[in-house]
Amino acid sequence: MAATVADILVERLIDWNVDTVFALPGDGINGLYEALRTHRDAIRVIQVRHEEAAALAACGYAKFTRRLAVCLATSGPGGIHLLNGLYDAKFDGQPVLAITGHTYHDLIGTHYQQDIDLDRVFSDVAAFSGRVMGPAHVCNAVDLAVKTAISKRTVSHITIPKDIQDWPAEGMRSKANVAEHSGDRISEALPLPGKAQLERAAALLNQGTKVAILAGRGCLSARDEIVMLAEKLGAPIVKPLLGKAVVPDDHPYTTGGIGLLGTAPSQDVMEECDTLIIAGSSFPYLEFYPKPGQAKAIQIDLDAARIGLRYPVDVGLVGQCWDVLRALLPLVDPKSDRRFLERAQERKTRWDRLMEERGTRDDIPMKPQVIAHALNDVLAEDAIICCDTGTVTTWAARHIRMRGSMQFSVSGTLATMANGLPYSIGASVAFPGRQVVCFAGDGGFTMLMGDLATAVKYRLPIKIVVIKNNSLGMIKWEQIAFEGNPQYGVDLQAIDFVGFARACGAVGYSVSDPARVRETLRDAFAQPGPVVIEAVVDPYEPPLPGKLTTDQAWQFTKAMARGQKDRLEIVKTVIENKIREVV
Repeated sequence: MAATVADILVERLIDWNVDTVFALPGDGINGLYEALRTHRDAIRVIQVRHEEAAALAACGYAKFTRRLAVCLATSGPGGIHLLNGLYDAKFDGQPVLAITGHTYHDLIGTHYQQDIDLDRVFSDVAAFSGRVMGPAHVCNAVDLAVKTAISKRTVSHITIPKDIQDWPAEGMRSKANVAEHSGDRISEALPLPGKAQLERAAALLNQGTKVAILAGRGCLSARDEIVMLAEKLGAPIVKPLLGKAVVPDDHPYTTGGIGLLGTAPSQDVMEECDTLIIAGSSFPYLEFYPKPGQAKAIQIDLDAARIGLRYPVDVGLVGQCWDVLRALLPLVDPKSDRRFLERAQERKTRWDRLMEERGTRDDIPMKPQVIAHALNDVLAEDAIICCDTGTVTTWAARHIRMRGSMQFSVSGTLATMANGLPYSIGASVAFPGRQVVCFAGDGGFTMLMGDLATAVKYRLPIKIVVIKNNSLGMIKWEQIAFEGNPQYGVDLQAIDFVGFARACGAVGYSVSDPARVRETLRDAFAQPGPVVIEAVVDPYEPPLPGKLTTDQAWQFTKAMARGQKDRLEIVKTVIENKIREVV
């Protein structure tokens, strides 16, 4: 029986089947922590070292479980620290509930200690942001916050003053607020387009001679349906990075990723198709879509506001991808002309050979592709891969190969650095029996590397690969290739990540010789607990796009001419890569 307002809140979370909270304690949430302590048999607290890690871990938990995730932070600065991770959840459509403390209810707005109006601060990131006003208000607020987060696949926020947390559970209730009027149930929206819309979409697909499929994260549960559609249409499957696990990377119908991190065959498909079906994707980079007017387009999305957002579509189909595709498939005629698909497959075969060559080079300094490529030998069939943001994202996108029931995610639209380790914590907490791998650069990892101690504390067997080039590599190459400027402000002070791992109580390995990579990975992955593998790589290896544009080549040349330091090494590396590609 609830004794305090905090007890009511925690018990309502339990009613919603919440069993995990990612949190860092503080005096603004001591009442909530006491309630969590007394309910610890039903709900656990994962203590992190920074509130941003709590929000990012919750985002990762939501991505991999497809369930509501919860994070908790104290008033003032604690709440503010959550924001970056919460924006990541908002931008990637993940249901996350953030709970924050507040100062004393009768001192709010009087410039008291940590008196930050968090319900206003969170009003942009959260679709629901409310302040609990007393015991009779808790269930109403929690229920609406949870329902909003789940139904809209977004962030909700509740803040509760520190003194109200300790108020007795039995309190005054207004006449209008009927007891138990709010329920802890939600019904998922499962809309289906009408028959006429489905027939229009099928007619366009049947008329097309070069059909392409762009399959995003909305298709992660629709693998069978996407493959059946591709088989019927002879359509290559192009995968935005959040949809990397929609089909295995060795599937004969996929050309791999799209965009700067994608493959040349995928870009060829987008440039040549006459019909495009965008399924469960809001891939933001418009320049990689077919030119407007080039292709007839059908889009499937659960959010009607997303229809036509990235490309002018002819037919919009609102609903879950698997449901819509099942309704659409019987209306689609099988195509006998497979030339478009076969041409894409030939190009993909050549691309795979190139990636194999780049991933098995024996150069010293070691190429970063080598460590990403070798990871495939130690990954389990159901591994969860959490990739950070930077040049590492390119190497993961092109060289880590999805197979079986693997899961993969990155910070998609926000593209925040430092997500890799917290995502891995969220994944490992959710799936204690599965292999979880964090693939990060030295820049992103150092931002929240204190949470390696979290992995050690909870004995999470995460394997963390840190690509060490002592540089903010992606920013460096953007300065050179996109802006035509010499690099500036991107060099990093070197860190001994093996020493750091050991200081935290984890195991550490370092490898810089390609000949030792596979042996090192095998040894590291055999360890039962958290491990850091420091991979020292060539800082001059550029993450070039699958297809380099004339403008990018010109900006690169301009940066070299304007005094880019180490330009001889950079030019040498780029020329060597191109020569190998031709040979």
